[in-house]
Amino acid sequence: MDQIQIRGLKLFAYHGVNPEEKQDGQNFELDVTLFTSVKRPGRTDDLNDTINYSKAVKCITRVMLEESYDLIERAASRVAQELLTEFSSLDRVTVRLKKPEAPIQADFDYVAVEITRSRGDFTD
Repeated sequence: MDQIQIRGLKLFAYHGVNPEEKQDGQNFELDVTLFTSVKRPGRTDDLNDTINYSKAVKCITRVMLEESYDLIERAASRVAQELLTEFSSLDRVTVRLKKPEAPIQADFDYVAVEITRSRGDFTD
């Protein structure tokens, strides 16, 4: 399966369990892989035949900013769900949500969650 990759998308948002995380916010970074066929746009050179990564970034940003979640697991799941809803040609998506400023007393680069979801994962 072909991939469209968005790497190192930096956003400031208000996710976390601690009150100061919800009040003060912090930096987050996302790596998103969109699994979709790019055979047709590879032939046609037509933006309408592919997933517009600019629109995908807007979708991700909207989800990350419209609501505050306690867990990065929930935020990543909502990003995946909205991408699958918005883009009908998307077969599955992998979202790695990094939290480089997690409130833990340790020397670390980031904590993260990585999920892979398909359309069927969100149907009842």
